[in-house]
Amino acid sequence: MKTIIMGAIVAMAATATPALAWEGQKVACYDKVWIPATYATKKYLEYPAKMKWEHMNGQMVEMHYPPIYMEKRYVKTEGHYVLRKAVCK
Repeated sequence: MKTIIMGAIVAMAATATPALAWEGQKVACYDKVWIPATYATKKYLEYPAKMKWEHMNGQMVEMHYPPIYMEKRYVKTEGHYVLRKAVCK
């Protein structure tokens, strides 16, 4: 009877040991972080600067109008996820 109990204990220990050996440890932890898209802008001249004579309060006045530029926006890099190292929880 004693040998059967000892045999059962040894068998249980033998089956439990490999399961404990395969458990891993945390080496590093990472968070998933969204990086938004980046854009490049270009401006191009729509209307050049101009000087113009106008009637104002019974006088002739020379007016300056600044140039008008239009802006075009282009995608440089698309938005994407990046793994960043973080503190393990």
